[in-house]
Amino acid sequence: MAEKMITPEELAGGIDYKPKKKTWLDPTVEFKKGTWNYAAPPQNLEYLDLPNPRKWSPIDEDWKLPDNWKEIILEGLRVRIKRFRSLQLFMDICVRCGACADKCHFFIGSGDPKNMPVLRAELLRSVYRKDFTTAGKIMGKMVGARELTVDVLKEWFYYFYQCTECRRCSVFCPYGIDTAEITMIARELMNLVGINIEWICTPAANCFRTGNHLGIQPHGFADSIEFAVDELEELTGIKVDAPINKKGAEILFVAPSADYFASPHYYTLLGYLALFHEIGLDYTWSAYASEGGNFGLFHSHEMMKRLNAKIYAEAKRLGVKWILGGECGHMWRVIHQYMDTLNGPADFLEEPVSPITGTKFENAKNTKMVHIMEFTSDLIRNNKLKLDKSRNDHWHPTFHDSCNPSRGMGLIEEPRYVIRACCNQFTEMPENTIKEQTFCCGSGAGLGTDENMEMRFRGGLPRANATKFVHDCDGVNILLCICAIDKATLPPLLEYWVPGVEVGGIHEMLGNALIMKGEKERTTDLRGEPLAGVESEEEKTEEEVSEDA
Repeated sequence: MAEKMITPEELAGGIDYKPKKKTWLDPTVEFKKGTWNYAAPPQNLEYLDLPNPRKWSPIDEDWKLPDNWKEIILEGLRVRIKRFRSLQLFMDICVRCGACADKCHFFIGSGDPKNMPVLRAELLRSVYRKDFTTAGKIMGKMVGARELTVDVLKEWFYYFYQCTECRRCSVFCPYGIDTAEITMIARELMNLVGINIEWICTPAANCFRTGNHLGIQPHGFADSIEFAVDELEELTGIKVDAPINKKGAEILFVAPSADYFASPHYYTLLGYLALFHEIGLDYTWSAYASEGGNFGLFHSHEMMKRLNAKIYAEAKRLGVKWILGGECGHMWRVIHQYMDTLNGPADFLEEPVSPITGTKFENAKNTKMVHIMEFTSDLIRNNKLKLDKSRNDHWHPTFHDSCNPSRGMGLIEEPRYVIRACCNQFTEMPENTIKEQTFCCGSGAGLGTDENMEMRFRGGLPRANATKFVHDCDGVNILLCICAIDKATLPPLLEYWVPGVEVGGIHEMLGNALIMKGEKERTTDLRGEPLAGVESEEEKTEEEVSEDA
């Protein structure tokens, strides 16, 4: 019999914010079921040529570390302190003011002090202090310095994989310390000795091998796109063209693999296809760069660089002018914040200009890659689309600012502009839970696994609570977002905390509202759900049977 899941009432009622009696210097952690992730399989580490591939589990006493594991990590830390000036600053300038303490969704949902960003960072900072500062070498624990031990390493694993790198804490830090960057470095250090998790290394290995996180081969990708084309024809009466590996197209379109494989992402894909057909966009998909997401962001700077390179390699091979990216989260943080220094400059591409409106996307001058929310909002602003808002009247949306496009890229108003153009109803969640202050879904950065479900529900509590507020007060019944991870992890979160609220993408709403030339009479949305005021076939049949009786 499966183990009974803790109820929402039990979880929320059991959160205790009182500090524990034991000192934070004690690294002992309990690997409680539902709060940690499985280790990466050795075959994937071997495929990626990563260190120390072996079978192990976080709950094992012996993690099968190299004999010189401590020297490897300390040398890795020394190299990174020298390479990243920001890391040196983050290690030295924190004054423990506590401005970030209650800003982390994992601390709010667990009450564990080591999930305060300031204390999570201290787990690494204490080792830095011991081995890289004079005060730490001389005074030790008196100044919060700790020896790097196996127990400290296990503590790092437990807590740095309870951070989604969402960067909400950095918004409130008076010194601008970015705890997400500290988490990234800590994970890089653990990777040096083969301490990593499955749901980061497996998607990375798949992406390196087949071009996408799910390991879908090119013919499987093509089949998925063709299936979507056929389904869109059934819904609209229009056969659209979805070219794959077309050389000489003006634009390469890259979306997260979940868009053509998972639900509710798939309805967003249908929206893309309808939009591109209606505006006559000269574009192509790539069966080899069939993934916009980049799990390298959660692994290391080097892995991020390796996985991002495929997009630009395909753009060069296909001879496109520029790149358009779909509704994805961490793809955009990688492109916006790291592309220039990791893979750039992309001088073989042109500065993006919309072929429909003539708008020059100057913000993408270096990366040559435009977010689809920028592209679509520009189309609407220039009156290039005919939209019928009433087709979305059965939906009352709110919007979740996905962390990486919002805090990481500054995409705040464009999504809202498109939603308001497509929907008659729209309600914002409370001000301190959206935009730059948005709460994370609680499952990003590779943490969206089944074995980590309790911690996901804890971390997602603040976002769910804000959603519940507008659901109860205003009748919101769908939470829109522009991130593939959010679309995957928010449905179980809302089912747990806020039953009755669905999850969807903005281009799903656009696809519903879009009036296509030559379309048949639309009676359903892209999900096949009846439009407001339109009876379903099932309801019609029941009514006919009733009349006959």
